[in-house]
Amino acid sequence: MQNLSFFDRLILWVKRAESPLPRALKKTLQFIVQPTVFRLPRLLAGPLRAAYEFHYIVISVCRTVVTLLYWAPLFQARCASIGRNVRLDGHMPYVDGHVQIHVGDGVVFGGNVSIASGRMLDEPRLIIGDRVGIGWGTRITVSREVIIEDDVWLPYDCSISDTDGHPRQADRRIAKLPPDPEDIRPVRICKKAWIGNGAHIMKGVTIGEGAIIGAGSVVISNIPPYALAMGNPAEVILKNFGLPSTAKGKTPVE
Repeated sequence: MQNLSFFDRLILWVKRAESPLPRALKKTLQFIVQPTVFRLPRLLAGPLRAAYEFHYIVISVCRTVVTLLYWAPLFQARCASIGRNVRLDGHMPYVDGHVQIHVGDGVVFGGNVSIASGRMLDEPRLIIGDRVGIGWGTRITVSREVIIEDDVWLPYDCSISDTDGHPRQADRRIAKLPPDPEDIRPVRICKKAWIGNGAHIMKGVTIGEGAIIGAGSVVISNIPPYALAMGNPAEVILKNFGLPSTAKGKTPVE
């Protein structure tokens, strides 16, 4: 205690609450940080419910106005090409670097989506097909090429990268040198694939048509079409999984 400052001793005195005064102070601080909800008379439920809905209607209207007049025009100007009926459900995607972005029709971007490119190659490209959903918090790193084909679903917190972002050799990493161009390998997610929440798609990977990647998986190798893969590293658990209903009776996918 002798080496503690006055404020550290005060904090410890309140936390230990060994007498009535610090116990009262601790309860007061707990109420301020985590206030207890007061129970209200049921007569107020109707008016307050209306106020609750009105609160979020106002927020939605304001967000729509900002999206149409500010975020959407700015993001459209940043893209090399952009299709029709593109939606921004949150803030416009954050783009860092010189990546060329091509967006198809009917693409939906969630909030806090980030797109970054490295300095190694001159023309990195991100190609997003039609009707792709890119969920909240998704991060895409493009140093050569990332292709997301039509009807792919990327829920929240996914990560896609065509590079490790640093060299393999320890001395080159310490010297903060860029990775070798040979270590930058394109990523392709084929049409109708479904990537689970929090999945990581690493460099050089191709995910086949209609494949499903389990939540939290780390994909370091190719996944065949219509396969269920999960784990770290991801492994194929089931083949011929999630085939379209029109494929019944046809030869299974190998």
